[in-house]
Amino acid sequence: MRPDFWADQDKAQRVLQELNSMRSEIEAVTGLEGKFQEAADLLELALAENEEDVIGEVEEAVKAALAKLDQMELRTLFKGEFDRSNAYLTIHPGAGGTESQDWASMLLRMYTRWGERNNYQVELIDLLPGDEAGIKSATILLRGENAYGNLRGEKGVHRLVRISPFDASGRRHTSFSSVEVMPEINDEVEIEIRPEEIKVDTYRSGGAGGQHVNKTDSAVRITHLPTGIVVACQNERSQFQNKETAMKLLKAKLAERQRQEQQEKLNQLKGEQREIAWGSQIRSYVFCPYTLVKDHRTEVETGNLQAVMDGEIDLFIEAFLRSKYNVG
Repeated sequence: MRPDFWADQDKAQRVLQELNSMRSEIEAVTGLEGKFQEAADLLELALAENEEDVIGEVEEAVKAALAKLDQMELRTLFKGEFDRSNAYLTIHPGAGGTESQDWASMLLRMYTRWGERNNYQVELIDLLPGDEAGIKSATILLRGENAYGNLRGEKGVHRLVRISPFDASGRRHTSFSSVEVMPEINDEVEIEIRPEEIKVDTYRSGGAGGQHVNKTDSAVRITHLPTGIVVACQNERSQFQNKETAMKLLKAKLAERQRQEQQEKLNQLKGEQREIAWGSQIRSYVFCPYTLVKDHRTEVETGNLQAVMDGEIDLFIEAFLRSKYNVG
């Protein structure tokens, strides 16, 4: 078997997936065109016969078709090179100890629920538990069509305001967590990582459950020495699999770093000044004294806080895709 056999297989699978996706889009457009034509024919007949009940049916049919058209239009807003790719999503709590770590775990649950609601395969890549509650960091991989395109607008700082469950005095606290989103990079994208540039450490997985956990040094942490980027994976059953997954995550982080550097150069040429990502909160989640979730870029807001925390964040994602901030 040739060494590049599996690479060829992966490439063929990606081409087939893209072909099936394009075929589905063509069928959707054709089907929608048929729905509008049927409504037009039925309306013409209803007007000729003066049947008001049928006119009402036409109105409902047109409303349903327009809703589908709106969703199809949304798909055209994926402008980036990697928008169709799978997505890595990493969450880090800000300063504030247990309070911020608990907020980070709430965000992890929110994005996991969103992925499940939208039929994405959600895979936990790495999780570092907090000292008392919550998490110190977490990375998940969401597999499915347009995962990165949907989630890239979630990158930034998320702010929480609530009565702290960890404060015996019942005072109101403000916490911050940052969300990082990167596309999964396939083998066709050239990201050079030389063996002498990385340091590989192994350790025992800290996850719960299973005979394999905590008995072998299967978890892998990779440090990219030139940049200081650190990635880790502990969810796979073997050290080899964890290293392979960690290398994919490192490749994604390096690609994202390259894009950021290129964007910074363009901004300097344009004379633009942009805030540092950590200092620019994109969304606030207020639990007290009222309930409100507001996106500070698009001004979209909702009082249904519980639904948002259960993963219903499509209103924010769609608003971002339709906004001036969606630059690909």
